[in-house]
Amino acid sequence: MDFNSDFKYDLKVGQVAEKYLSEILGNKKVEVKNDLQAHKTGNVFIEYFSRGKLSGISISEAEFYCIVIQKTLIILPSKNLKTLCRKYIGSKRDIKGGDNNTSKGILLPVIDLLK
Repeated sequence: MDFNSDFKYDLKVGQVAEKYLSEILGNKKVEVKNDLQAHKTGNVFIEYFSRGKLSGISISEAEFYCIVIQKTLIILPSKNLKTLCRKYIGSKRDIKGGDNNTSKGILLPVIDLLK
């Protein structure tokens, strides 16, 4: 893309992106996860089991997940997040966590979210 310092041009480009995001998310359910440690650890904890039953991503009805890392938002379809997590089931990234370690989840590398 060529550089253009014209605000009206930049505004149009921004509006195209806004329209695209609106079309994708529209009235869809979005689960928001704010991970306060991800910027330090490079991982997000995606819960799937807690206190003896499925929880988190396993039962979410959201079509999209929004992962918040400080002021950065990463939005992806829930099915894609599930696919990213599945490859770590049973690995050293499949860990206990949450309040009093009563949950299980995947310690997902942030880099996986960005690929």
